[in-house]
Amino acid sequence: MGYVYLYTGTGAGKTTNALGLALRSIGHKHRVVIIQFLKWWKNTGEYKIRRMLAPYYEIHQFGRKGWHGLGNLGEEDKKLAEKALRFAEKIVQEKKPHLLVLDEINLALHCKLLDVNKVLEFLDMLPRKTDVVLTGRYAPKELINRADFVNEIVDVKYPKEMVTTKGIQY
Repeated sequence: MGYVYLYTGTGAGKTTNALGLALRSIGHKHRVVIIQFLKWWKNTGEYKIRRMLAPYYEIHQFGRKGWHGLGNLGEEDKKLAEKALRFAEKIVQEKKPHLLVLDEINLALHCKLLDVNKVLEFLDMLPRKTDVVLTGRYAPKELINRADFVNEIVDVKYPKEMVTTKGIQY
């Protein structure tokens, strides 16, 4: 039976936790598919490594180019999020990955780009051997209740200046 892992909270490290699970899974020659909602930037380590980790690792991005802020999301963002969920449905039917990461799906739900009931229906139709990781701030209660494992990531201490270290934060 596949399990649902959920990483939420306002602290840094939700995607990083999911990537750690992906690395472990790949180490056992398990197929991993990562679908990123609201993300488009290809200069991240998790995107750049895709060819080196093939055929066990795939990553797909469904986000509008540029940072627009959560208050400026619109119909195009909604269409991209819905396209990402449909793509996830297709991937699990065709490739049956061992691990599926739906990165920032919680935030897409929070921003009303997706219907939580459709996501719950998707989780119920997953193949038995597929584990799924849901990441992003502001996870809805429905997903918290549905998940088997829930971790809330909080910052205990953080530098005053913005830190963006290549290979660590991206």
